Amino acid sequence: MATIGVLLSGCGVLDGSEIHEATLTLYFLNKAGAKVVCLAPEADYAVVDHAAKAPTGERRNIRVEAARIARGPVADVAAVTADDLDGLILPGGFGAAKNLCDFADKGGQGTVVPSVAALIAAMHAAGKPIGAICIAPAVLALALGGHQPELTIGNDPGTAQALEAAGARHVARAVDEIQVDAANNLVTTPAYMLGPGIADIAKGIEKLVETVLSRVKAA
Repeated sequence: MATIGVLLSGCGVLDGSEIHEATLTLYFLNKAGAKVVCLAPEADYAVVDHAAKAPTGERRNIRVEAARIARGPVADVAAVTADDLDGLILPGGFGAAKNLCDFADKGGQGTVVPSVAALIAAMHAAGKPIGAICIAPAVLALALGGHQPELTIGNDPGTAQALEAAGARHVARAVDEIQVDAANNLVTTPAYMLGPGIADIAKGIEKLVETVLSRVKAA
């Protein structure tokens, strides 16, 4: 049984993990018989009212809010090592670009939260597969830019340019497609960067999960 880490960034598309993307990831992993370890940084973030789509002025804990999706405890990413996991998947949501790194503010010049960067670097060094969904490939671009990773966020020119400024090579893909970087053992899919609906994004996420698991077995 493969053990796959699912790296969450809160709860909710505007300030944390995109709930559909995270739930589909968990569903397809469970369906395949994988063991899942949900993890998140131990830090606060600025809350957004998802009805008004405006900041509330409130701050909440990323890991505590991620437990809403996990339906239970979420490990502190700083306490998880590459030895604990066979693979890692990052769902999207604006939290990936704000809470796991500062891509939302600094684009290709941004940096990744140290605990997140350390785990990604260790997984990469160990040759273990990493998947990233929607905007989450930005985290991989910032963390692994020196390795020139091949990634997709769909076809948005501005975001693609920012990924390439971080050192990545962007490949345009449709919502039901994945991009596999065999050299770096990375798998990415656009999901809600393209949408338009949950049935559409499910196709790419299912392929991503299947590919991550197949690359665990291949290793």
